[in-house]
Amino acid sequence: MTLTPLQNALHKNGTTFHPVVPFNASRDQLLQLDFTASNTILTDNILANTDAFAQYIDQQLGTKYKYGIGGYAEHRTIYSRSTRFDAGEEPRRLHLGIDIWGPVGTPIFAPLGGYVHSFSFNDFFGDYGATIILQHQLEDVSFNTLYGHLSLRDIEGIQEGQYIGRGIEFAHFGPPKENGYWPAHLHFQIVTGMHEKKGDYPGVCKYSQKEKYLENCPDPDVILQMMQYAVKT
Repeated sequence: MTLTPLQNALHKNGTTFHPVVPFNASRDQLLQLDFTASNTILTDNILANTDAFAQYIDQQLGTKYKYGIGGYAEHRTIYSRSTRFDAGEEPRRLHLGIDIWGPVGTPIFAPLGGYVHSFSFNDFFGDYGATIILQHQLEDVSFNTLYGHLSLRDIEGIQEGQYIGRGIEFAHFGPPKENGYWPAHLHFQIVTGMHEKKGDYPGVCKYSQKEKYLENCPDPDVILQMMQYAVKT
């Protein structure tokens, strides 16, 4: 498969990225979570109740796993919990980022230096809640990273154009009332072109638009480099 200029630059620099969340592969364990129709344990009743959904995540992780992780290009059923994803005849169900599920307040670090492209409080049930988008230059390629479901305090006092250096702690997993009413997690996504959007970019698309969106949003694990450690149950 031929890599795009961005994918090529990301792969070439894969060893230089700072961890986005605290993770030590020698001692921390990751659980790959499944949010497709094959997960019959996750019922509509659980999904409709944020507390019940959070309890489900906590039970899956237990004390063994530091984070739950996964979801890139996953055709998910969980978005039925919000009308945000149901506009038009075809609902949006294909996930465009990787989710990392863990405790409220988990710190988030910039994987490489970049400028604040934009930020917003997308305050709608099922949306991103507090959101920050960074813009980066890697070799001769410009791209963006999106961080969704953050704490409101993370978007207070920041400015567009503000520089955030590699490894700087700049955000945190937000509580449900600040993160779009989800169990605490980070939605991490690479966005090649923002198409004039600010403070927001779709993290879920229609399956019929899969090729277009996945081309613009390549697998973010090339930066995270965490999925290789994830355990399937």
